[in-house]
Amino acid sequence: MSDNNENPAGDPAADGSTADGTAAQELRRRTVQCMVVPLPSDVLPAGVEPYDADSLFTQLDNDPETDTRKRIALAAVPTTAGQLPPAPEVTVVKMPSHRAAALVRDPRVHIERDHHLRVTSASPEAVATSGINPGVQLKAAPVTPVSFLVTGKGAGPLADATIVVMSPEGNFQSSTGPDGRATVNLAIHDLGSISAVYVKAAYDFWETYQDLPALSLTADNAVELRPLADSFPALLTGQVRGWGLAAMGLDQVPPNYRGQGIKVAVIDSGCAAQHPDLAARIVGGLDLVDGDEPDQWSVDVIGHGTHCSGVIASSDNARGILGIVPEAEVHVCKVFPGGRYSGIIEALNYCVQQGVDVVNLSMGSDEPSALLSQAIDQARQAGVACVVAAGNSGGRVQFPGRLPTVLTVAAMGKIGQFPEHTFHAQQVKGQPDRNGYFSAAFTCYGPEVDVCAPGVAILSTVPECGHLCEDGTSMATPHVTGLAALVLAHHPDFRDGYRARDAQRVDRLFDIIRSSCDQLDFGDAFRTGAGLPNAARALSLTATVAGATTPELAQLREAMQNAGLLTATSNEVLGPLDDIRRLLRAAGLLSAG
Repeated sequence: MSDNNENPAGDPAADGSTADGTAAQELRRRTVQCMVVPLPSDVLPAGVEPYDADSLFTQLDNDPETDTRKRIALAAVPTTAGQLPPAPEVTVVKMPSHRAAALVRDPRVHIERDHHLRVTSASPEAVATSGINPGVQLKAAPVTPVSFLVTGKGAGPLADATIVVMSPEGNFQSSTGPDGRATVNLAIHDLGSISAVYVKAAYDFWETYQDLPALSLTADNAVELRPLADSFPALLTGQVRGWGLAAMGLDQVPPNYRGQGIKVAVIDSGCAAQHPDLAARIVGGLDLVDGDEPDQWSVDVIGHGTHCSGVIASSDNARGILGIVPEAEVHVCKVFPGGRYSGIIEALNYCVQQGVDVVNLSMGSDEPSALLSQAIDQARQAGVACVVAAGNSGGRVQFPGRLPTVLTVAAMGKIGQFPEHTFHAQQVKGQPDRNGYFSAAFTCYGPEVDVCAPGVAILSTVPECGHLCEDGTSMATPHVTGLAALVLAHHPDFRDGYRARDAQRVDRLFDIIRSSCDQLDFGDAFRTGAGLPNAARALSLTATVAGATTPELAQLREAMQNAGLLTATSNEVLGPLDDIRRLLRAAGLLSAG
């Protein structure tokens, strides 16, 4: 069944046509997409019989005003204490608002809007509009075309570059053709109010940001972008380890710590699995956007999921970039473009069935969802850890980052990791600390923030085979997801007391990451949570003397492990210094005195 109200344009009105003979159509409200579940008998009023899932689905399917989209049957969750019963089956349905209101009044069901989610990217293109903001006069502004020519230094014209012109009356954007040219049509009353121009290549170049631009209305406005290779020459000859990995102490981790045996899922916009940095890392996926098309999860038209996947698991193949867990098994769940809560629920169900260990959720919404909350908790009960972006609105933490069952990540940056002419430089909030670290201006904040991580000018993979520096809590989150996978693979706790896949395993993982953090003083603890995670400390690798970390001892332990003189779990029994002394004595390298 279908309802023509789901078409925003609607059908031609019954009263005929316009004066010029074209069909007129009535302006009316579209249908809304909702999630509906039957409530169990133990929460119903006395004497009220519950629906079963089949009868509820049949009733909705037979309703001429509704369009049933899908049924999501959630699997039962195995735990060490037995098996949790499955959550109620979710029916996703489109219906007019009055039908949704009628279901709200039915005590036998729970119904909620299936809200859209946003990827948490901080680029201006993510918020570009073509409308007039509230407070501006509503009379239509004249349209002024402004032309641009975008080239890359040493590369000539750049196709598919994004141009955003910003003003108080709205942001307006376009993209370049094969000749590097684009026209941006500005519906602005006062061209002198234009505040900035932002230009971003599809891949392999730094973006540029010009405030108070003096735009020509009669000639091309020329913009030349700098290659990323100017700042990362190893992109041409070898492999780059991003600044975020060093900031989190991942350069102190033994080279054999690579996330072996751990499954990571990236619920996002898909992933360009053919990218040379990722081709050997993506093992499978689920497409909830294109439906029946096979393997469409490997097509990423947004690029967001590919960027997140690269931070987590890019191969150690002596080229491109190096991921945090280059030997983890990565699953891709495609829910964007058009991502909704129902897609996240279905993707989490896939993760439970596949035995995924850590899920990366670089997305958010202002609207809560009881059903998504339940799905995340079901995943937690199955030992699936959800690492979630705080959001990029600069306001309160978004949902599902507000939940206590997830690990919520805010974003920070570092001075010196980007050119001053880029939009990255606009993200510095307050005074950087003595290490050059700063809170990102865009990051959401609040008591729900657990940790912060690198999220400004993060170099990673983009379709089809390129690289780009991006900003966002979306970029911070995969740093923590990668660390979580590393801890699960190599921390001794998860080979012994917390081996079982249950909620205690997830809680212990989150506790380890929070307790590993270096505190950051940005003047507001709600922007940092516990601070910046330290990988060596999270893995119990960093030796300490009088409370000071000593990377030299960590490197010595690594060398001894590689030589077979030290087991990965020995620091569970003895302190790091005692452990090293004992083994050196046993090898005849240190006297008993």
